[in-house]
Amino acid sequence: MHDIFTSDAGDAITITKVGRADLPRWLDERPEQREWIAVVGYKSEPGSSAFVPAAAGRRAHVIAAPAEGETVWSYASLPKALPEGRYRFEDDIEAANDIALGWALGAYEFDAYRTPARESAKLVWPPSAERGEVLRLAAAMKMARDLINTPAEDMGPQQLADRAVELAAEHGAEGEVIVGEDLLARDFPAIHAVGRASSRAPRLIDMRWGDAAAPKVTLVGKGVCFDTGGLDIKPHDGMLEMKKDMGGAAVVLGLASALMALAAPIRLRVLVPAVDNAISGNALRPRDILRTRAGKTVEIGNTDAEGRLILCDALAEADREGPELLIDCATLTGAAKIALGTEVQALFCDDDRAAGELVAAGSDCGDPLWRLPIWRPYRKQIDSPCADLNNVGKGPFGGAIIAALYLAQFVSAAKTWAHLDVFAANQTARPGRPEGGEATGLRALEAFIRRRYD
Repeated sequence: MHDIFTSDAGDAITITKVGRADLPRWLDERPEQREWIAVVGYKSEPGSSAFVPAAAGRRAHVIAAPAEGETVWSYASLPKALPEGRYRFEDDIEAANDIALGWALGAYEFDAYRTPARESAKLVWPPSAERGEVLRLAAAMKMARDLINTPAEDMGPQQLADRAVELAAEHGAEGEVIVGEDLLARDFPAIHAVGRASSRAPRLIDMRWGDAAAPKVTLVGKGVCFDTGGLDIKPHDGMLEMKKDMGGAAVVLGLASALMALAAPIRLRVLVPAVDNAISGNALRPRDILRTRAGKTVEIGNTDAEGRLILCDALAEADREGPELLIDCATLTGAAKIALGTEVQALFCDDDRAAGELVAAGSDCGDPLWRLPIWRPYRKQIDSPCADLNNVGKGPFGGAIIAALYLAQFVSAAKTWAHLDVFAANQTARPGRPEGGEATGLRALEAFIRRRYD
């Protein structure tokens, strides 16, 4: 991300903010440009820009109308819309951190498998931007996006674990990976059961960082590297995006990198169960009954509800320490997407104060969360006649709530628990948010934790 920015203003081309209301005055002051603006049809619509050629006594420059909505996306279209080169804003700008971060995210391209057609336009650092802060968040977002975008062939449980180990080494964290049959020996039976059908062994990634005396903050991320649905196999269209079913893991790893780079005053623990939900002779079957790490038994109503199975073992381990804050992120249900669409992430949290702070943090940084209820009367929907609970509800309604209720059975000691059911992708391209993997919820969670432990 460093190469997106420059400190050398040199011959950088100036960007001037010209909104729709400002355009008539701007043209009155520059009558020599009126014909050019008319020819190119520039109307100063929000998010648009125009390259204005040099005229007598004036240098070539750019006029741009900021996009409406969250500040971070105001000029995020420019890195790809403008010709290659260096650019600077005419004056120091308000919300410089947001503008610079939006520029970095607008320049993002997943280029692991092809050479970019062109370089992005570079931005001269706005004088008031906190460079380290911008680069810290930009790097966290890039890491998560890259993890999600990488095809499952190259991002299996081992590769995901390898990246986590690298991250731990980068920040001096302690890391452990429990692999394959050792999961049974260490009492993580649900993680093992979901991942055992794959030729790529399941894993539990466990990372710790920070002062042991600091407040305990634990992050848990769903790391299903590819989800066939198991024996309850998905149709073709349902599998097309399943390389992103480890999006929760990508979000918490990116979040962890941002918190460690910040030197947040917390004792951080990250738990990521990493598996493939595959099909073979030893695959988990419908109506099988699993014993989980918490000792509860679970009847398998659907093998395609595997995320909550691996999460329940990880949550039970996280909850054992009674952390002050426990957060899990998962691409858990289609029901959350149906309820809220793809751009707003579902939040479940019984702590009213924390829930309000999470929603506010998301709103402030343009990474929206919406609170849904952990509606306890629905608990009976996951009753089983032969086990402590079922992994799916009895009917088609309230699927995101049912999934949150299932997870809630494995959390009791944590002071505050929040569950995010995230989409982890941009379905359509928008400025700063290219189609493909997205760290939905990462910036909201980072802002919330930073404010909470400031």
